[in-house]
Amino acid sequence: MTYFRATDPFPLESADHTKLHEFYTRLGEGRLVTTRCGACGATAWPPRGFCGECASDTFSWVDLAREGTIHAFTVQDTGLPAGFDGPRVFAIVKVDGHRVFALVTGADPATVQVGQRVRLAPVRVSDDPKGQPRWLTAFTPA
Repeated sequence: MTYFRATDPFPLESADHTKLHEFYTRLGEGRLVTTRCGACGATAWPPRGFCGECASDTFSWVDLAREGTIHAFTVQDTGLPAGFDGPRVFAIVKVDGHRVFALVTGADPATVQVGQRVRLAPVRVSDDPKGQPRWLTAFTPA
């Protein structure tokens, strides 16, 4: 017996697949959010379904700033998955005390710098199997 197996590189973002589906809904609205613990008030990145500080599983969603600063970055020219055009800039962006791993789009890779200001610009990727949009966290030069 033979079969075809395809790997989907994007997360399934619906309520059927993740407790954190609201993150993706808000990202699609152009908002960067994370979770705040309902017991101790700690925020976390990435958003979590339970608190790493006190283990509570009650949380609320809080907005983070839409702008941040590049803390570190790398440029990938080769070895990109099918459907990803290169070169790609991947960065760790400081936002409200958190370090967010994201794409940097709309920038010449040769001009990207540590300390550079960037603005949230989520990227819509292929829809899920039910036709719902999916999003990746991305920033563009501010």
